[in-house]
Amino acid sequence: MYELPLSDDVYVTPQRCIGLARRLAPSACFYPFFLWIIYKASRLAKRGLFDNPTWARYAQQVIMALEDVGIRFSIEGIDNLRQLTGPCVIVANHMSMMETIVAPGIILPFTPITFVVKRSLLRYPVFRHVLGACNPIAVTRTDPRQDLQSVLTQGPDRLSKGTSVMAFPQTTRTTNFDLSSFNTIGIKLARKAGVPVMPLALRTDAWRNGRLIKDMGLLDVRRPVHMAFGRPIYVEGRGLDQHRQVIDFIQQRLTRWLGEGKVCLTEKAQ
Repeated sequence: MYELPLSDDVYVTPQRCIGLARRLAPSACFYPFFLWIIYKASRLAKRGLFDNPTWARYAQQVIMALEDVGIRFSIEGIDNLRQLTGPCVIVANHMSMMETIVAPGIILPFTPITFVVKRSLLRYPVFRHVLGACNPIAVTRTDPRQDLQSVLTQGPDRLSKGTSVMAFPQTTRTTNFDLSSFNTIGIKLARKAGVPVMPLALRTDAWRNGRLIKDMGLLDVRRPVHMAFGRPIYVEGRGLDQHRQVIDFIQQRLTRWLGEGKVCLTEKAQ
């Protein structure tokens, strides 16, 4: 059913020969295929035919298309997904458009998933049909009180039906891990719903932000893509210790991947 081999705990892009055109112009070679995938997915979504297996398969095709132009993936902690016995709240740093597109290809073979997303994404041409079919939790990203209420109202409903929820506590995409913007919304949702939190560390800056269209920047094949899923953590009390564990997990991976001094840890998390 799926196209990406996820039978081991770690997936690493296999060595392959990259053609001259793809080496010289990776973005120009990737985006036509990517837009074709989005178009096909949108047509299915408008007809009510965009189910989880289809979503996972298309996301995996995007991963392989990125690999075909020279992007290298390293995905760790797949066994932590495999060993889930129910839904969870996945809490991740937010670096680029890439994680929103490719993460379902890794997660969906093990658990249904939806996202906490910015409401404006539901107005994107074509893409809005795909995102809408995934029953996301829409937030403003400008009113923290309203956003928390939306997540704590809609999130438990998704989780009670067996669908995991992926949240990006940072208010915007950034290559720095700024603790002051990494809020506790995922911890609060997990505590209310009585499900574990799974930390997810991401390095996806190979998909850069664009100048004209933010979500369609140039690809930088020199930068490897890293994803690491941590062990599920059950929330106790107010969840401060668990929030710290999530932060530590992500920070340690980013420090390893990005190098000392490139991760912003100057302010205490609230």
